[in-house]
Amino acid sequence: MLEGIIRESIGKKGTKALRRDGYLIANIYGKGLQNLHAAFKENEYIRTVRNKETLSFPIKVDSKEMNVVVQAYEAHPVTGKLLHVDLMVAQPNVVTHYHVPVVTEGDAIGLKNKGLIHISKPRLRVKATIENTPNSIVVDVTKMDVGDAKMVRDIAKIANVTFTDADRVSVLSVIKAK
Repeated sequence: MLEGIIRESIGKKGTKALRRDGYLIANIYGKGLQNLHAAFKENEYIRTVRNKETLSFPIKVDSKEMNVVVQAYEAHPVTGKLLHVDLMVAQPNVVTHYHVPVVTEGDAIGLKNKGLIHISKPRLRVKATIENTPNSIVVDVTKMDVGDAKMVRDIAKIANVTFTDADRVSVLSVIKAK
């Protein structure tokens, strides 16, 4: 379980001091909950997020335990180091929006014809409860050739989950390699 601290100062000076000490700044929020300004050890946070098996993961801040989902993060434009992360509390039986990763399955025919798979939407926005939200959306690409594309409308519907992206949005395609 990832453990963090409550930030006493939310100003620029306090934030810089925490970053110097190796902390990652985080905002934790949820529907009907008061926002928490927290900080996590950066290395522990990265290790936890990379090794998580589900969309949500447990954290402990100021003796409060909760499951959270990463909603957004901000990285330094040059170094790529994480600067800030927004975590939303995954409340049971509350319908809300989540960003679910897209995973390809199979080998596309177009790969043998000198093509590449281009994932234009690595995460799809869905509306559901945390219990019904899948950990990933699997898209079968075995029958795709160069020039083919899968759109949101082509993805199999999931029970109790609504895709909020437009139907005409391209999720992935097989493009010709240059």
